[in-house]
Amino acid sequence: MYKYFPHTEEDLQVMLNRVGIDSVDDLYSDIPEAIRFRRDYNLPEALSEVEIRRLFDTIANYAVGGPLTVFAGAGIYDHYSPSVVQNIIERSEFLTSYTPYQAEISQGTLHYIFEYQSMMAELTGMDISNASMYDGATATAEAAMMAFANAKKADTVLLSSTLDPKVRRVVETYAKYHGICIELISDENGVTSKANLEARLLQGGVAGVIVQQPNYYGVVEDYTGFADIIHEQKALFIVNSIAADLAVLKTPGEWGADIAVGDGQSLGIPMSFGGPGVGYMCCTEKLIRKMPGRIVGLTKDNRDQRAFVLTLQAREQHIRRQKATSNICSNQSLMALWVTVYLSLMGKQGLKEAGELSYAGAHYMCDELLKTGHFQLKYQQPFFNEFCVIYDGDVDALQRECTDAGFMAGVKIDDHTIMFAVTEQRSKDEIDELVDLITTYSSH
Repeated sequence: MYKYFPHTEEDLQVMLNRVGIDSVDDLYSDIPEAIRFRRDYNLPEALSEVEIRRLFDTIANYAVGGPLTVFAGAGIYDHYSPSVVQNIIERSEFLTSYTPYQAEISQGTLHYIFEYQSMMAELTGMDISNASMYDGATATAEAAMMAFANAKKADTVLLSSTLDPKVRRVVETYAKYHGICIELISDENGVTSKANLEARLLQGGVAGVIVQQPNYYGVVEDYTGFADIIHEQKALFIVNSIAADLAVLKTPGEWGADIAVGDGQSLGIPMSFGGPGVGYMCCTEKLIRKMPGRIVGLTKDNRDQRAFVLTLQAREQHIRRQKATSNICSNQSLMALWVTVYLSLMGKQGLKEAGELSYAGAHYMCDELLKTGHFQLKYQQPFFNEFCVIYDGDVDALQRECTDAGFMAGVKIDDHTIMFAVTEQRSKDEIDELVDLITTYSSH
């Protein structure tokens, strides 16, 4: 028997007798022998706790001198998170809690989800927020489905070419199996082509338009007039944003968006090799019944005391599957709690200062790289804390050199382009050290 399984041979035999079979193998008797896997699994030998800890320490410290100093982004960012955040969410009542179906015994969970919704609605400038989603990519795909469901006859959703390719692929996957047509709007010098968008809208059949702010290349786009031309054609305007940047930049609500989506990882959630994050979705009040997931509402109980309840749960767990707005069955509640505690601790001013430090660091680094003579800015556009530069040498070789020296030097966009990101975590000394390293290497 497997030593961690509580059932004895006698227990198993009782269960087998109850269902009328002789062995566990009989449960799989309908599976043809030809398609059964009969080889050993390619799994490592079992390790002791000490060996497991040593293995993960080795993985965590794979770079020379320890973990890499991160100057990369493209969706995952190295932002500071107060140590108290992790301490709070590791409390057992949060870490082990489950979906709050029974409101009377889940007031704590419902309360923090309500606070999360309130904060995200304010951060995005929108009327309503749901109780979070898996991640930014699936939230964006769900927004495309909302636009499709909201349209009477239109079946096309337009994606800006400056949308993160990873997000675009998830949207395309969702669309393929829901009868939604996806078309791309071209870009000009790193920003969405308004002329191309307007021309396509006039052809009709468009249910929604999805753009990103800042866009995939780090450019802060000007969406003035976009909402007007989109709404004239009865389509929805959807803005995908890096959550933390909205503390400084114009919000989706101010741009006239109908739906705001994105990932909340930038709100203090550790990078953790790419996840988990938390998807946020906010919208105007008129779309509330089209929104997937769940919403926590504030009410009063029979003693006239404040109470929290789940409301508008248009999910397949609660109603007939064919009438559900979505099959999203979880809401990353623990990560939503992380965001809630982070935002509570940072406050409006702290979040704004972190954004301003990120902006200042990125612009300083960009200027220093351009001074080396080995880089030029790819797009002559305003940027926030991420920017693309064209390198006059071998991008792969440069990044290997930086990795060996303990730096994660940006994300390769193409054979000649690197996208660097700077957050409030990066000091001037770290930036200078990386620029000196790049200058020395590139001069040889």
